[in-house]
Amino acid sequence: MLDSGKNIMLVGLCVLTLGGCAMKSFCGDADSDVKLFRTPTEFMINNGIKNYEDGNYSASLTILQNLVAQKSATKNEKILAYKYLAFIHCISSTESRDYRERMCRDSFKKAFDLNPEFNLSPAEAGHPVWGPIFSSVKNTPKK
Repeated sequence: MLDSGKNIMLVGLCVLTLGGCAMKSFCGDADSDVKLFRTPTEFMINNGIKNYEDGNYSASLTILQNLVAQKSATKNEKILAYKYLAFIHCISSTESRDYRERMCRDSFKKAFDLNPEFNLSPAEAGHPVWGPIFSSVKNTPKK
C-alpha cells in the first residue's frame, strides 16, 4: 500500500495533467487573447498583421517579407502577406510616390499570381490610396 504522501502527489499530478488538457482547449477560444499556432508561419502571418494593425509598419514589413520567403508558408499565408505588404507600401511615407506605387502594385500582382481570383473586401477595395492601384492590377489583362 502506498503511503498517504505518495497518494496526494499522484492525485495532484493527475489534476495538473487534466487541468492542462482543459486549458489547452480553452486557449483556442476565440474570446481569449491567447492563440495557439500550428506552424511557425501561422505565427508569423498573425504577428505581421497584428503589427500592421498596431501601426508598427516597419516590423510588419520585415515579418511579412520573411514569411513570403519561407518555403513552408502556405499559398494562402503568402497571399495574405502580399496583401498587407501592398497596404504598407501604398501608405509608406518614407519612399517616393513612384516607388511606393510600384512596390504596392508588385505586391498585389504577386497575390494575383498565386490566386487569380484574389480580391479585397469592399471596404479595402474602396480605400483611396491602394484601391485604385488594386483595381488597376486586377483589370490588367493576364498574359
